[in-house]
Amino acid sequence: MTNNLIVLFMFLTEEADVPKRIEWTEVQDMKIKRMRAESASWDCIAVAVGVTRWTVIERGRRLGARLPPPDFEPASEDPDRPALPPGHPETWGFIIKGMSLEGMPYPVPVPVR
Repeated sequence: MTNNLIVLFMFLTEEADVPKRIEWTEVQDMKIKRMRAESASWDCIAVAVGVTRWTVIERGRRLGARLPPPDFEPASEDPDRPALPPGHPETWGFIIKGMSLEGMPYPVPVPVR
């Protein structure tokens, strides 16, 4: 009976060390997908996101983050194309991708008088 009381007392006085549930954000999810698409290793992604390697592997699996195909080669840009104006949808989209401004139009500058 004494051992049962000791065990009961032990459970009443100490809380179990249960890991906390990770609340994933859209920014973390996008970073995992983007880095994996850029062929980053799980170790590098884990450091960038701030979690363990196995945690980021499991999250990447759930998100469907995969490596690009081995024969994938990004399209090269034409070096002779003219410069794009400020706020062009193509360049503005790259600048704000993955940020809180994503999907917002380019703010047209207003002259100050």
